[in-house]
Amino acid sequence: MSSRIDAVLDAARSRLTRMAAEEVPAALARGAVLVDIRPAAQRAAEGEVAAALVVERNVLEWRCDPTSDARLPQAVDDDVEWVVLCSEGYTSSLAAAALQDLGLHRATDVIGGYHTLKKIVD
Repeated sequence: MSSRIDAVLDAARSRLTRMAAEEVPAALARGAVLVDIRPAAQRAAEGEVAAALVVERNVLEWRCDPTSDARLPQAVDDDVEWVVLCSEGYTSSLAAAALQDLGLHRATDVIGGYHTLKKIVD
């Protein structure tokens, strides 16, 4: 029997077209915005991603919503391709689904998160 959070995660992922770590460089080249939602302590322990915009999870929706007064300069419209990155690819799935709930239909996350991506960028 799976937990409730497993069911929520499965539902979130069923709505996403998740991105393999190997696809991230091409996504960035076409203008996608890589967003690292890991907390500062986790980034300090694991490492930074030079190409990523750091937006901690607790403010993600406000920063990516193009109708929010707290939006990032990159949040120009609903067609921005947001690629969310966490440590292992779990929280990022929930976060990307939350962005889709805001109408940001191109939001997705990185399969395996930072731990997989660092193997590509190292």
